[in-house]
Amino acid sequence: MTHFSDTMILLLAVLLLIGVFSTKFSSRFGMPSLVLFIAAGMVLNQFVYYDNIKLTQLAGIFALVIILFEGGMQTSFREIRPIIRPALSLATVGVIVSTVIVGFFARLVLDVPWADSLLFGAIVGSTDAAAVFAVLGGKNIDKRLTSTLEAESGSNDPMAVFLTVTLIEWIQHPDTAIWMLILLFIWEMGMGLVTGLVVGKGAVWLINRINLDSTGLYPVLAVGAAVLTYGLAAMFHSSGLLAVYVAGLVLGNSEVVYHRTIMNFNHGFAWMMQIAMFMLLGLLVFPQDLADIAWQGLLLSLILMVVARPAGVFLSLLFAKFNVREKTLIAWSGLRGAVPIVLATYPLMANLPHGRMFFNVVFFVVLTSAVIQGTTISALAFRLKLVGKEGEAPSLMELVALGRTSSEFNHVVIQPHMPIAGLQIAEMELPEDILFTAIIRGDRIVTPLGGTVIEPGDVLYVLSPKSKREEMRALFRAEKGRSAAGGQLPLQASPLGSVQTLGEENENLKKL
Repeated sequence: MTHFSDTMILLLAVLLLIGVFSTKFSSRFGMPSLVLFIAAGMVLNQFVYYDNIKLTQLAGIFALVIILFEGGMQTSFREIRPIIRPALSLATVGVIVSTVIVGFFARLVLDVPWADSLLFGAIVGSTDAAAVFAVLGGKNIDKRLTSTLEAESGSNDPMAVFLTVTLIEWIQHPDTAIWMLILLFIWEMGMGLVTGLVVGKGAVWLINRINLDSTGLYPVLAVGAAVLTYGLAAMFHSSGLLAVYVAGLVLGNSEVVYHRTIMNFNHGFAWMMQIAMFMLLGLLVFPQDLADIAWQGLLLSLILMVVARPAGVFLSLLFAKFNVREKTLIAWSGLRGAVPIVLATYPLMANLPHGRMFFNVVFFVVLTSAVIQGTTISALAFRLKLVGKEGEAPSLMELVALGRTSSEFNHVVIQPHMPIAGLQIAEMELPEDILFTAIIRGDRIVTPLGGTVIEPGDVLYVLSPKSKREEMRALFRAEKGRSAAGGQLPLQASPLGSVQTLGEENENLKKL
């Protein structure tokens, strides 16, 4: 490898790690992590010159495919069914109202033609689900509100994309008939919905019937189905993002083998794509460029937050069963994120006269929205009395999976040479705070009691403090920590966030 390649790989590794650790920092201050990802990219562009807009747009669209697919898989039909109408109204009427209002003020503030100002309004029209739930996560807020915000964020992206692409087409070809644009909208949304349903159902059928050599290939198959969904939808000139979200909904709400494995892989992959996408987008912006449009960006951001978004929410929810306090929280929770910045690359690619200015202003709007709204949503929810004083107690799985406890789960396959093989639990000298929680024996689960004998072949689950990891390992360790065959003991940390079904567990044990 060349020195340049080695340096870039090292730099990418550092940035990825910074992105991961920054999520912990951002959650403490209630600020969406995208702010820190973008900041890392902006710092990097002081040392590395990067202006490949085409590559950035491609990476951004691919990241959105993964993020929306993962969001669809995480969404429950049962939870969004009661609020599907208000969510769709927010995603359509709300986006249009916001686009028109922001476009009106952009015409005055940016001094651009009407078509261009409406284009700017469309670009900042969609909200960011990941940013919203990074801030609201763990708060005891009415599930109806969080479900509405989740469904809106997943379904308003296609609307913003359609308006952006349509307005660019209109700017380039002003003689385009309005009725053609209406028919195009109906086709894009309708065909996108059908494509998502068909490919989603096909992916469920394929995953349940194909026998792959490794369980790790099933998540890859699911991601491949997501990318295929977008590609097919784009080929039919329909909404690829809507199709991907629908495919994710179908897959996430269906009975599929290795469901947990697929979900966990997609969740981690979506995070990685978010980090990469925001850092790439940060590379395209220079701090001095933001300083040049600071007052315009701040003014338009405030108009979006306190005028356009609330107007869109209250008008689109006019007949919905939400009170004023709930509508106020929904309005203030409209954080901007990935989609507006990716859409801001479209005018650049189309070589529009105001493309670079739009990109910088949109960037400023997203940053200020994330910082101002992101750090105040929780406080507003408390002020509006929409957060319970004592939320529902988190489950043991949530505590361990989210890193809110100092304990961890491990599972180990009991081998004949292990010291505890053949002993009753009561006969063992278990260190304090180390607990046997379950035993999988064949095709059944055995409750560990004092008289239970640990047999070779059992899969034993152990809950223990992280500080006593070595003491826990010593229970299963043969001489010098090696098995009779000379290999390491098949002990594996298993955070509850990645607990697998019995079928998945047995499949993985074959590899240990």
